Amino acid sequence: MTNVETHIAGDGGADWLKHYYFSRAVFSILWVVVALTAGRQSFPVAAALLVVYPAWDAAANYVDAIRNGGLAQNRSQAINIGISSVMTVVVVIALTIGMNWVLGAFGLWAIFSGLSQLGTAVRRWTTRGGQWAMVLSGGQSALAGAFFTAQALKPVEPSIANVAGYAGFGAFYFLVSAIWLTVGRMRQKAA
Repeated sequence: MTNVETHIAGDGGADWLKHYYFSRAVFSILWVVVALTAGRQSFPVAAALLVVYPAWDAAANYVDAIRNGGLAQNRSQAINIGISSVMTVVVVIALTIGMNWVLGAFGLWAIFSGLSQLGTAVRRWTTRGGQWAMVLSGGQSALAGAFFTAQALKPVEPSIANVAGYAGFGAFYFLVSAIWLTVGRMRQKAA
């Protein structure tokens, strides 16, 4: 076994997952802060943030899937990687058309990536802790995506603030899962 496989086999991947969820939460919190400050003042900053968000999701899912047996064993994450990668390109194109198109693209991405996240959480439910929050997050992401899609059809031009709320809820769910895993690990060690 490689060092990564030994580490995952030794602790069941709980430490990795805890760190993964914390890193996802921190990224999302920082993204929201920058989006609501610099992103609201500068279209180039907002555009960069809107492209980075689905790209980060693809990269994070890729690393997590590789750390947990590879893409073949983590099909829902493999699907999410594909969806997030394609939507990164779609967001770039949508930025040249208008923010309604960007919000529509984010809506489609949120639906499909949310359903993929839901699938990953359900698959991990019996082997990992903290997945109830990921199930809620995936379901809420899909619902938010439907809301974004409907909102994108309205004549009022949206802003990055529309997406910031979505990212904020994502940060919350990742943080709850990370804390849940941390507390569970502390209880295991104490027992």
